[in-house]
Amino acid sequence: MGTAQQHDRRTAGKRLLSLFSAAAVTFAASVAFVTGAAPAAADPVEQCTATVGAVVAVDFGPFGGGVVRGCDTTPTSGYELLRDGGFTTEGTQHDGPGFICRIGNGAFNSGTQYPTPAAEDCVLTPQATAYWSYWIASPGQASWSYSPLGAMDRKPKAGDVDAWVFGGTDVGGTTGRPTFAPDDVRAGGGATPDPSETSTDGPGVPVGKIDVPAAARWVGRQLHDGSHVVDEGSETPNYFLTTEAAYALAAAGGGSPALDKVVARLAAGTGEYAYAAGPEEAPDATAAARLALVAEIAEKDPRDFGGHDLLGDLEKNVCESGPGPGCTAKGDFRGASYGDGQALAVLALLRGGVVPPAESVTRLTQLVCEDGSVTSILIGPDEFCDGDPMTTGLVALVLDEAGGHDATVAKSVAYLKKAQLRSGAFPAYNGSTVGSVPATAYAAQALRSLGEVRAADAAIWWLSREQLDDGGFGFDEGAEDSALYATAPAVLAGSSTSLVTLTTKVPEPTEPPTTPPTVPPTTTTPPSGPSGDGPDLKKGVAYLTSPANLHQGRYYAAGGTGTRADFGLTVDGAFALAATGHDNDALRGIVDFLDRGGKDGEARTVHDWTNVGSAHAMGGSMGKAALLAQVVDRDPRDFGGKDLIAGLADAVCTAKSAAPDRSCADKGAYTYAMSVFGQSLGVIAQVRAGEEKAAEAPIGYLAGLQHPSSGAWPSLVPPTGDADVDSTAMAAMALDLAPGDAHAAAVDKALAWIASKQLADGGFPGAAGNSVNSAALAVQGLSLDAGKYGKQITKALKFLASQQNADGGFNVAKEGQRGSDLRASTQAVGGSTGVSFGVLTRSLDGTTPNPLPSSSTTPVIVTPGDSGGSAGGPGIVNAEGPGSGGGSLASTGGQALGLAAAAAALVLAGWGAVAAARHRRTAMGGDL
Repeated sequence: MGTAQQHDRRTAGKRLLSLFSAAAVTFAASVAFVTGAAPAAADPVEQCTATVGAVVAVDFGPFGGGVVRGCDTTPTSGYELLRDGGFTTEGTQHDGPGFICRIGNGAFNSGTQYPTPAAEDCVLTPQATAYWSYWIASPGQASWSYSPLGAMDRKPKAGDVDAWVFGGTDVGGTTGRPTFAPDDVRAGGGATPDPSETSTDGPGVPVGKIDVPAAARWVGRQLHDGSHVVDEGSETPNYFLTTEAAYALAAAGGGSPALDKVVARLAAGTGEYAYAAGPEEAPDATAAARLALVAEIAEKDPRDFGGHDLLGDLEKNVCESGPGPGCTAKGDFRGASYGDGQALAVLALLRGGVVPPAESVTRLTQLVCEDGSVTSILIGPDEFCDGDPMTTGLVALVLDEAGGHDATVAKSVAYLKKAQLRSGAFPAYNGSTVGSVPATAYAAQALRSLGEVRAADAAIWWLSREQLDDGGFGFDEGAEDSALYATAPAVLAGSSTSLVTLTTKVPEPTEPPTTPPTVPPTTTTPPSGPSGDGPDLKKGVAYLTSPANLHQGRYYAAGGTGTRADFGLTVDGAFALAATGHDNDALRGIVDFLDRGGKDGEARTVHDWTNVGSAHAMGGSMGKAALLAQVVDRDPRDFGGKDLIAGLADAVCTAKSAAPDRSCADKGAYTYAMSVFGQSLGVIAQVRAGEEKAAEAPIGYLAGLQHPSSGAWPSLVPPTGDADVDSTAMAAMALDLAPGDAHAAAVDKALAWIASKQLADGGFPGAAGNSVNSAALAVQGLSLDAGKYGKQITKALKFLASQQNADGGFNVAKEGQRGSDLRASTQAVGGSTGVSFGVLTRSLDGTTPNPLPSSSTTPVIVTPGDSGGSAGGPGIVNAEGPGSGGGSLASTGGQALGLAAAAAALVLAGWGAVAAARHRRTAMGGDL
């Protein structure tokens, strides 16, 4: 790509998903501050049961103590569980109380907090081999999982158990587990209940039927020229959705001219869809599997479909080891990043009469979590596992067809029966109470095939109530717009078939219900999205600038409450306001506060965060602050009274630092910039300041972190082998700004990789699942070449619109906890504009800062007290009540990360946390 074209595409972007630092320790992405408060009294442990409250256990073994447990009958977060369970904590000097550095409890050594100051000064992030790691176990789990969320972001459910262990762990949290089992510290002890013993055997609701012919007619109307699906605004086929249409037509009507036309178009597009890298390269495993299933269902030859031997190419492209390029672990089909792709590839081989390689089936069993659910991501062995009903239904069907896995299939069936809502629906993710059409459809297929007819009928009844007037189905409960990816599996479920058994044989006709149900389902209407293709940015800006969020109109408080500023998040918000231009007065207020040495409630300025001029100067944070100055035409050489450009020049490492010094990852890295985000920010700031010569080494180091085969970037520095959408987009923006064309090919390759990771609903995978942060950064990155990636950008904007709430803010991800999150919202608002950090500008001429809100709008924190604790079981000590020692209770919380992050953490600032493990970069931001 030439310089002119490179310049033309520089219209991307928004916020940088701040690097989340702090690895194993949990780092606050949202922290409630209660400084100076006495430790709360723990509820008596016997009051926490399988249906009430949660238990937390802290192992003081490394300090000569034992395991102390506490109970909170009404925990709102993992942090509150720890605090109200009777424990005290202390954070680091740089990051504040939100980064847990010490824990104490009156039941051990008079409440002394450990590690003591003699062992750890708690100035910066503790060493990777000596920190408090955070582990969780849900009801039904007999072993611990490393928490993918920080303590403030995790919302414990009834019967959950949390554990804090001092020591070290590896990147995936596969070592350093607690030495005690969850059952050892559960309230009252006792074994974890067997899911099969507690299942409800399905809700008692009447049976309904899906109007399959009406749904098939709707599917037919989505076909361009009757042969393929085309996304709105595009002229090229969407082959993924076209395969879904083929499955639906086959289930509804068997062999037909309409189906034949679709199959012929898929065959003609096989090379484009499955062999985009070339006929001699490994195919896209998911695409090849989908096409092979189409051929098998339509009685065509999968060994000669569109001129390709789909089964042969799948069979010979199974990973022999991993992780590596295209491979997470041994047994993966090369390039299949998700559980459904792995399952469909195994199924395609089975249906084609091929015995799948044993390791490919074994990989499916490795995706089954402790509770029987199946994770949608091809995680590595022993990585954190959190499944969902949709993937569980599909994988259970395939493992049953493969044979030899009866116990695993039974475990997954038990999970599905427990996960089914009283309405008959299944949620999209664990913990949700909103029904999902695709999840319910796949679960219904599996349950019927595996003999759970009553539960399957209940699911079909719910689906029948969700069918829209046009015959199609929307994604979620109460949806008003039909979607093909939701309608197709519903047709299969309504036809009493699945991808395992689907053939072109015409199914029995079905009739819609003639009488209304006797038990209406409980429906939850999802938030209505804005009109148009993308989010409502004015509403988003109103959310970001509301007095409840923007403290005194000047900064965001760490955790959303208190008076300690989260400077990294504040700069993110300023970037979002600059990108939209919808409230320049509010932007002026933030900038003036930072530039004029404004102090937060703890008398800290922005340079208590950047550390410019100190021994701990943070390259990413200095780059971020300097970039804001450049965006609004302030002087980065005199911003907040400091020369940030000189600071960046001084922060360029000349060599890798020797342990235990963690300041320099390598030559060309910035000091304490332990992420691709931090490195990219420094590069952008230096280049925009005209310091191209000084930026040569940092640019070279950043470019060298790119995966040579895929074109992706990792999240952490030094690299850990992962590949991350957010970091790849950020690095592409930085290199796109670099002088000349030396990095144009690298940027092109990065954008192609980002586009390849887009999910069916337009979202992108991130640490929290289908991530708002990742989708917004992807829009920024892909907008560098908007002419080529317009279709992907449009889909991503629609996804972001679907995640905007009534208050204007955004969810962290499609899965997980609902509700607006500040960090995700800054990312979504700025990213939706498609403006790159490399060219982002906003004039403040003619603006005046908004007046300070009245003090009555300042958030008030209430810290409830609880009753005293009680005696525990053998070897386990229960937390004592007030007066048991401990001193002030500091706020805590944060993103849980994998080990490498611990090194990274001392770096990046504020309240972000770096998910060091692959696919686990939290969607909740962080600082650089």
